[in-house]
Amino acid sequence: MNMFIDWAPDVVALDLGFFAIRWYSLCWILGLMGVTFLMHRLYRQQNLTDEQFEPMFMYCFVGILVGARLGHCLFYEPSYYLHHVTEMLLPIKAMPDGGWRFTGYEGLASHGGTIGLMLALVLYARSQRLPLLHVLDNVGIVTPICACAIRLGNLMNSEIIGKVSDVPWAFRFMHSSEAMQTLDASGMPLPRHPGQLYEAICYAAFFFVGWFMYRRRGELVGSGFFFGLCLFLIFTSRIFIEYTKENQVSFEDGMLFNMGQLLSLPFVLLGAFCMYRALANARRK
Repeated sequence: MNMFIDWAPDVVALDLGFFAIRWYSLCWILGLMGVTFLMHRLYRQQNLTDEQFEPMFMYCFVGILVGARLGHCLFYEPSYYLHHVTEMLLPIKAMPDGGWRFTGYEGLASHGGTIGLMLALVLYARSQRLPLLHVLDNVGIVTPICACAIRLGNLMNSEIIGKVSDVPWAFRFMHSSEAMQTLDASGMPLPRHPGQLYEAICYAAFFFVGWFMYRRRGELVGSGFFFGLCLFLIFTSRIFIEYTKENQVSFEDGMLFNMGQLLSLPFVLLGAFCMYRALANARRK
């Protein structure tokens, strides 16, 4: 007899009465704090100044948030958000009575966040007169920690659920409206792959791989190798894990590869190119 995991956490981590902190927001904060701490450590090891480091957080925070939000709106729901531009930019929802309701940003896409982060880092590197590849490599080393935290936030939100499965570790998502549409004979949601957890575990492992490589081949920082390694590992795993997840929007149902897989492919190719170029240049030295 299979013993599935009934997953029904409260989405609120801390309720102060006048203000509630959700697990998703908390995971984002912890992820960014972890990346900031590790990045600061790398800067000190590489004899870069605190003055050069300090502006990075704001560049990255804004770039990730804006990119992730626009990515979701334009990649997954353009037909709606192109007619509701205000909701694309502000964390509100238009109500049928003509009013507005604060909702937070319901919908963030990792591919858009990656693009936003890359653009933000270009601006940051220019403002601090730092070599762009040096900045990208450092970010590539630490980024999987934040990606892991975000996927754990998705798990706490019971969102981006997996396909129905009978594996022993399958989750029954009790708070997911999508999962509750398919019930078994006892009225329980069908067990599903915890795709969010698969990704979180992969990203945690990729961080240790990147950190180990940095400790062994630190001279490659600035070549683009670690940036490429990060892109290649994260988005290759994303392509395969997507096969365990339900499509996020209906137009993906008739596609051979869903939107997440299609958007991952350019990042995989870019990552492979950056690693190949970095290693080829290293061999010529």
